[in-house]
Amino acid sequence: MAAAEYEPSVVLSNTTYDVIGTRPIRHDGADKVTGRALYGADYQSAGLLHGKILRSPHAHARINSIDTGKAEALQGVYAVVTFQDLPDTPSGATVDYGEGAMDLGYMRTNVMAKDKVLYVGHAIAGVAAISDHVAEEALNLMEVEYEVLPSVVTAPDGMSGDAPILIDELRTNELGREGGGPSNVAEHFRHELGDVAQGFLQADVVVEKEFNTAMVHQGYIEPQNVTALWNNDGRVHIWTSTQGPFEVRGAVAACLDVPVSQVKVTPMEIGGGFGGKFPLYHDPVAALLSKKTGRAVKIVMTRKEVFEGTGPTSGSYIRVKIGATNDGKITAAEAYLAYEAGGYPGSPVGAAAETVFGPYDLANVVIDGYDVLVNKPKAGAYRAPGATNAAFAAETVIDELAEKLGLDPVEFRLNNAAKEGTRRASGLVFPRIGMIEMLEALKSHPHWNAPLDGPNKGRGVAVGYWMNGGAESSCTISINADGTLNLIEGSADIGGTRTSVAMQAAEVLGIKAEQVHPAVADTDSIGYTSGTGGSSVTFKTGWAAHEAAQHLKEQLVQRAASIWDIDAEAVTLEGGVFQSKSDPELRMSFQELAARLNGTGGPIAGRGSVNASGPGGAFAGCIADVEVDPETGKVDILRFTVVQDTGKAIHPSYVEGQMQGGAAQGIGWALNEEYYMSESGQMLNSSLLDYRMPTSLDLPMIDTVIVEVPNPNHPFGVRGVGEVPIIPPPAAVANAIYRAVGVRMDRLPMNPVAIMEAIWKLNG
Repeated sequence: MAAAEYEPSVVLSNTTYDVIGTRPIRHDGADKVTGRALYGADYQSAGLLHGKILRSPHAHARINSIDTGKAEALQGVYAVVTFQDLPDTPSGATVDYGEGAMDLGYMRTNVMAKDKVLYVGHAIAGVAAISDHVAEEALNLMEVEYEVLPSVVTAPDGMSGDAPILIDELRTNELGREGGGPSNVAEHFRHELGDVAQGFLQADVVVEKEFNTAMVHQGYIEPQNVTALWNNDGRVHIWTSTQGPFEVRGAVAACLDVPVSQVKVTPMEIGGGFGGKFPLYHDPVAALLSKKTGRAVKIVMTRKEVFEGTGPTSGSYIRVKIGATNDGKITAAEAYLAYEAGGYPGSPVGAAAETVFGPYDLANVVIDGYDVLVNKPKAGAYRAPGATNAAFAAETVIDELAEKLGLDPVEFRLNNAAKEGTRRASGLVFPRIGMIEMLEALKSHPHWNAPLDGPNKGRGVAVGYWMNGGAESSCTISINADGTLNLIEGSADIGGTRTSVAMQAAEVLGIKAEQVHPAVADTDSIGYTSGTGGSSVTFKTGWAAHEAAQHLKEQLVQRAASIWDIDAEAVTLEGGVFQSKSDPELRMSFQELAARLNGTGGPIAGRGSVNASGPGGAFAGCIADVEVDPETGKVDILRFTVVQDTGKAIHPSYVEGQMQGGAAQGIGWALNEEYYMSESGQMLNSSLLDYRMPTSLDLPMIDTVIVEVPNPNHPFGVRGVGEVPIIPPPAAVANAIYRAVGVRMDRLPMNPVAIMEAIWKLNG
């Protein structure tokens, strides 16, 4: 869609507020656009040393010996650490790192390999030196003797009976029971609902297809970084770009076997995360180097290290089977989900199983999930982790079913849409959700009904579901003499959430968003707050801010009543003005009362802490128009629209930005992005020159429609918005490609080679 044709999103809601729903300038905007904002790599300290990490060139190998003597002797080198410097304490504990968890023993050997490397880029040793250049030279002097072993790079390969075993002691958790022998399958679970066999017998049409998707990186611009100081008082200080400062605190403490109170994490600004800046990588290495040297140590990854040594999302093998009657009612659905975990257990296959059929009200379902080890980096979270792969498979089959039944693809989805009371195969029941309203808005959008003329052009549609998150959050608010507020929160800000949280506090107090000065604090300065993931922050920290503002409001009302010598029940706060209910002469503005606080009893602060539950499900749909060159397989996106239920859009501009950003990433996943691997497990495109992400030149203006079906579990009806828009784009593009050139795509990315191979196969 050309820029001139773009129309602002349409907000479907009857609820209005004074602050919520407006579009104030983001509080952190000026510092970021002027370059004043401090990111992790910007941190400086007196006597700062520079760290580097030696990484494996092999995907799978035993470490027979490590000789660091020459590196330690190099002038300018201050310290070297290996796995031997990590504590040797029991490792049965599971460590939470935000959107995932990991066995402590596995976490330590992922931080620095012990006796085996499990992927190219696996960390082996760390060095601290006077400069990056000296540290790099020291790495080249380290001597490691390897015994190279066979490797596996896809889930089906890892599951085969003759596959090399990555972790000798690993046994499959097979439907809740431990398997008998070594395996690369960490877990097999199943969700069941109804009678699937009977359901397929009732179907008039059944479609079953297999799909393969490649491992994909989150694509953040800022590399992982950390500065650590193991101070002489025994406290470990961490400055880093992270989505989960409290998770980093806990993971570092567990990894180093120190009390959690001995670790202080200061979150810096984040240059993109998308789930990828939760896991622990080089933080313990920097801390150990600091302990040895007595100086702060900074480690900043190179782009190649980011690709090879951090956690992308899983590649997958998926099989989906769905049956329906001639009148368009789905009778049964099956999904087989085998996800690549990387070198250690923990793929997002659980979330994939939750979401694969999430948009639909189905009576008979079986979902089998497999978490499979392969010789690739340990998988991490990426924006609705696991769901995009699953939706690509399910929504392609849904589209083919609609075609075979001769039904409009949107109407077919409406016929089977999930609603309040729908039970999912996992056993959970939907509360009030907006799947139907989202589909109705999509159906009525001009894009869906616009003509699309010309050869090799096609229009596709797809939908997606994400469950969203909540959990713990804390907020404090203090008031200044000029009537402005200082709001302190613990949620790292990766999408403008400082402003969305501040707006909710301002709404309660009847003041402008600009009167609130929000800041993200270190882990010593705010109560525990779970990480910025799961589309949770505006929901949970906004709720904490609501509670803190209510607490502040109660005290301010009492103070006004005290000044006027009347009962607090007789005082109201509306529109930023305190007013006596019975005496119109007794009134003060918010600013006037703030100026009198210190002289009438002292300062006032509000506090809010919540363990937020009931985040509500989020649903999105998208429409994609494409043109395919049948001679080269190149796909151009002509027009793209995203429709999403947001509950209540606190700041509509930020919501639109999340929708557009998720769509852009989904389109990149659909057409270009992948870890291109050799058979020996080498990533062959570990640079932004070769790992192709879409830019503004590759995309049209992405139209957005905000649908508001308030979440009854939140004071302002908020649902998370950040993740669900990445889920449907690959399937929508695949369905559009089918209508353009007649081929059903079954793999991601759908690059020109994949499309041409499909066309050649179709044409014999």
